[in-house]
Amino acid sequence: MEHVCAARAHANIALVKYWGKRDGPGNRPAAGSISITLDALTSETRVRFDPGLAADDIRLAGGGNDARVVAFLDLVRERAGIDTRAEVVSRNDFPTGAGLASSASGFAALALAATRAAGLTFDDAALSALARRGSGSAARSIFGGFAEMRAEGEDPHAVPLLPPEDWPLAVVIAIVDAGAKEIGSTEGMRHTAATSPYYRAWLDTVAADLPTMREAIAARDLTAVGELAESNCLAMHGAMLAARPGLIYWRPTTLALLDTIRGLRADGLPVYATVDAGPQVKAICDPADADRVAAALASVPGVAATRTSGLGRGAHTIEPDTLDSA
Repeated sequence: MEHVCAARAHANIALVKYWGKRDGPGNRPAAGSISITLDALTSETRVRFDPGLAADDIRLAGGGNDARVVAFLDLVRERAGIDTRAEVVSRNDFPTGAGLASSASGFAALALAATRAAGLTFDDAALSALARRGSGSAARSIFGGFAEMRAEGEDPHAVPLLPPEDWPLAVVIAIVDAGAKEIGSTEGMRHTAATSPYYRAWLDTVAADLPTMREAIAARDLTAVGELAESNCLAMHGAMLAARPGLIYWRPTTLALLDTIRGLRADGLPVYATVDAGPQVKAICDPADADRVAAALASVPGVAATRTSGLGRGAHTIEPDTLDSA
């Protein structure tokens, strides 16, 4: 008998960044993080456990790492007490592996679809902890709106902070290079932790920024949220740049976009930048200002495209035949 489920999840961007893992197994973060989930960046995944399969059949959007998916399925099989192989079909509506958190949405969707297809029913905390095993950022994409990843404990998970409807924001994404980055986040984190003289200071920065960001979100204070998010982003990249050899994910266009955003602020427009492990720039602003921000970023030479997003919902199931054309 076949068991099938499909799920949809959205990418998230961290306002207080996640960059660093604890030693040992379990893909546990070295520090907490706070993010917003984006409705414009979506992953859809269908999992079918089929006794007729001799091996897992993995079809991922944009290629991807089959070994990571098989290892994740093994975790689900262990918890469900089964050994049935699975067909996995997944697609994204945005560039994969390009610094837009495709692993976050991908593993969040996989966690929900695989557990349900295996006959498991996890609460959000358990599902978040499981998603973390595939991608640290995926733990946050289980939730919509604002979420915080807690680093404490042996099996850490994310918690919701604020649903998307409670404080609508806009994020304008400027895509500089849609290709996959040369150094993935996992390897980049390892290299930064091992070689950057600023890595310990980076972890201390996160510890100080987390309570301040929580307070700014609770107050719905865009200026406080934006200034802290931009500062935290630059601190993370500072630690990466100081690694030996330095990790440089930015392109000249990335710097030009940061300069453009600062110019908009100087003109009185409250907009703030953040950049993950890639060249793409995300501009956080009020929805009423999103069109003006998008036009300004699109005019920067080297920008391939822009996409404007609101805040998205958490991971949820969808009809399995949604992916028939994938």
